Amino acid sequence: MQSVYAILQSNSENLNKEERFLRDSIDKMYDLYVLSLSIIVDVKEMASKHLEIAKKKHLASSEDKNPNTKFTDNRFIAVLEESTSLKDYIEDKKLDNWKIDSEFVRIIWDLIQESAIYSKYIETRTSSFEDDKKFVLDVFKDIIAPNEKLADYFEDKNISWVDDIPFVNTWVVKTLNRMSASKVFILGDLYKDESDEKFVLELFRKVILNHEKYDEIINKKTPNWDSERIADIDLILIKMAISEFLHFPSIPTKVSINEYIELSKDYSSQKSSFFINGVLDKILKEFTEAKKIKKMGRGLL
Repeated sequence: MQSVYAILQSNSENLNKEERFLRDSIDKMYDLYVLSLSIIVDVKEMASKHLEIAKKKHLASSEDKNPNTKFTDNRFIAVLEESTSLKDYIEDKKLDNWKIDSEFVRIIWDLIQESAIYSKYIETRTSSFEDDKKFVLDVFKDIIAPNEKLADYFEDKNISWVDDIPFVNTWVVKTLNRMSASKVFILGDLYKDESDEKFVLELFRKVILNHEKYDEIINKKTPNWDSERIADIDLILIKMAISEFLHFPSIPTKVSINEYIELSKDYSSQKSSFFINGVLDKILKEFTEAKKIKKMGRGLL
């Protein structure tokens, strides 16, 4: 959606250039995913260093000398920390953000220590792997994911990340939920398979190459609307749905309509979802009667 909007607004005719930008922005989203996971490890490392410093204080207290190490010994975090997959990606991509901008690691660590989640967690000095896992999930969902300073930092690093954050946060939670004590942690793939990756570029191309034809289809279904009064994003979402109707036989029409209605709720006006639903219903009815819709497999659901 964002890439279609960008190319149509710029009137660019360099489709290859825009496709490269689309690929790059998706690759960068994976960097955000890795950074959101790795900050958990960096917070633990910071906490460990502080415990060591406290032990060496000239007038160290009994608590300094015998601290509660439940957080720094968290076995769930250790699975992440020991992951060769995670470490190699960070090294290959030079994602040293949390070393260079460690103040954000400090912000998260301070918030964790001040939280009721942490207070309850360290009431005892022992825990099971599942206890450790629940603690990390609670920290991510309640402290890391909603942190505005961290979100501002990500936006400063990459403007496209501001829209990727909600999706990436959900992705991280799913990743953490799937982790277990018996398995080495391996980063998930950006695409579930080759067809998933192919779909991204194919949808982009179909919408761009057919957008004028789609304009004509939409105009016929909105005779009482001046085309300039229809929001650009609404038009793009309708065009993307039309493309899925006509060119993607494995995607059910109901799925297409529901997906683009949901996108409109995040990116357009309050009334957009009703407008898009109404227009797509009319277009789908016409296409069905004209036998233009050819679905197969999952697309028939």
